[in-house]
Amino acid sequence: MSGNAAELYKLLSADPDKKRDLFRQALQNPKGAMETICALGNEMNLPVTSAEVKEYLSTIDDLDTKQWLIKARGGL
Repeated sequence: MSGNAAELYKLLSADPDKKRDLFRQALQNPKGAMETICALGNEMNLPVTSAEVKEYLSTIDDLDTKQWLIKARGGL
């Protein structure tokens, strides 16, 4: 399933509205954002667990992602 996290990340990153909404949710409710990411994965037939998402995000070497993680670190 870890491959799903990479594919899901690409899809979510390519959708500015979803990306913005997830960022806003992560600022207010990081755990809820993770639940939303997992739910979106299920909807897109790319199921992921929160552990898989966390593991994948830790491998990303991208400034925007790092900024997002810093802001949302409480729930991730």
